[in-house]
Amino acid sequence: MGPDTLSDVLRAVRLTGAVFIDIDVGAPWVTWAPASKHLIPLIMPDAQHLMCYHLVMQGECFAVQRGHDPVKLRAGDLIVFPHGDGHTMATDPVLRAPESLDMGDIDLTLPRPWKVTDGGDGQDRLKLFCGFLGCDIRPFNPLIAALPPQIHCSSGDAACKERLSHFYRMAVAESNGQRMGGESVLAKLSELLFIELVRMHLESLPGDQAGWLAGLRDRHVGQALALLHAQPAKPWTLEDLSAEVGLSRSALAERFTGFVGVPPIQYLAKWRMQIASGLLTSGQANIARIAVDVGYDSEAAFSRAFKKIVGMPPAAWRKNRLTGHEPARA
Repeated sequence: MGPDTLSDVLRAVRLTGAVFIDIDVGAPWVTWAPASKHLIPLIMPDAQHLMCYHLVMQGECFAVQRGHDPVKLRAGDLIVFPHGDGHTMATDPVLRAPESLDMGDIDLTLPRPWKVTDGGDGQDRLKLFCGFLGCDIRPFNPLIAALPPQIHCSSGDAACKERLSHFYRMAVAESNGQRMGGESVLAKLSELLFIELVRMHLESLPGDQAGWLAGLRDRHVGQALALLHAQPAKPWTLEDLSAEVGLSRSALAERFTGFVGVPPIQYLAKWRMQIASGLLTSGQANIARIAVDVGYDSEAAFSRAFKKIVGMPPAAWRKNRLTGHEPARA
C-alpha cells in the first residue's frame, strides 16, 4: 500500500470542512437533507462537491437513503454520505419529509454552528451534530469515486469506538462551548474525522475488493500508484513502471486496470490534469510553467491534453474558476 498516495489526493482535491448544524429535538421528528448540489450555492459556494455527515450526540434516529435499508444510529454513531446524496433523518424510519429544499429553520446570517431546536425538554431527546465537507471532484478525484454511497461507523463496534471517541468528545465540547475559534476547530476536526473514517473503510475492505482504495492496499498496484504520485511529471512508460514494481508490462497493466479501472499511463494523464487544475485555480503560475510542472514539453501539448480530458482549454478553466463560474462537466 502507498501510504502517501491518499494524502496526496486529499491535498490535491482541497478537502475543506465547514458549516455545522446543531440539532436538538424531541420525537417525532423528521427532516429531508437535500442532495449536495442544492446546498452548495447556499452554504459552500466555492466547493465543487459537498459531503454530509451526522454524528449522534444523544438519543437514537434513522438515516434513510432511497435504495438502501434504513440505518439505525445511536449515541456515538457517525454516518457519512460521500456522494452527497439526498436522505432523510428521522426518529422513526416510517416518517417522511417533503423532498424539497427547506432551510427555513436556520438563520444563515448567525454564527456557526447553526442551531435547530423545537424548544422542548426532557431526557428523551435527539441531539445531532451535522457537518459538511467540501472538495474538488473535477477533473479527477479517484477517492470519492471509490467510496460507497454511505459509510456508517457504529459506536457498538469496538474499533470504531476506540478510534473515533476522541473526535466525538472534541466535537461535543466545541459545539457546546461557544469558544473563540470554535468554527475553525470544528472545520479541522471534520477533515480529520473524514480521513480517519476513510482509513478504517480501507482497512475493512474484503480481500477480493476492486477499486482505487483497494488498489492502494495491493502490493504492486499500490507501489505503482505511489510512484506515479511521487513523480507525476516524470515521462513514465509502462515499461519503466513495470520494472520498478517487479511485474511484466502486461501483468501490471491488467492488474492496475482491474483495481483502478484505467491503465497506469491513462491514470497518470488524469492525475496530471487534477494537479494542473489546482495550479490554474491558484492563479500563481502561467500556463507554460504549469505545463512543465505536470510533465509536458510544451504549452500546446499540455493544452491539447487538458482539453481532451477536462473538456475545455486550461485558460477557460482558470477563468471560470477565478470568476466563480463552475466549469461544466467534461
